[in-house]
Amino acid sequence: MAYEGKVYTFDRQENVDELFRRMGVTDEEVIKKYATFKSTAQLKKEGNKYRYITKSCDGNNEVLFESGVEVDDVGLGGVPIKSVYTVNGNTMTQVVNGGKGNGAVIREFSEDLLKMIKSVYTVNGNTVTQVVKGSEGKGAVIREFSEDLLKMD
Repeated sequence: MAYEGKVYTFDRQENVDELFRRMGVTDEEVIKKYATFKSTAQLKKEGNKYRYITKSCDGNNEVLFESGVEVDDVGLGGVPIKSVYTVNGNTMTQVVNGGKGNGAVIREFSEDLLKMIKSVYTVNGNTVTQVVKGSEGKGAVIREFSEDLLKMD
């Protein structure tokens, strides 16, 4: 796993403000905060478990998980959520169950790129992309938001 332990650093995004508005976030200062913060992401393997480490405008978060097993996690704005992370090769899928709804994040890791596809049931089919380039030899992140990845019952 060439990506293991690599720090991926956010650079820029496109149209994410529309995603937040469709999710019900109306405070422009909150949208701006999330849109401009230089977040990072890192995945480490520890025995039969994984540690996913993120740094965002909400602070730092580390979640230790076993692939396919539900864990307590923290969502947008520090909201407690339940997540099931599944690692399959270079892909990590996170299915989220939160108090305000469900969603999924598919992360595809490569040596110099982390592509994140986020699905939120309230997005109404629009796709929002965040493009993140690496710095100082670190990886990049591309995030796409789409309702089509997870259909709600």
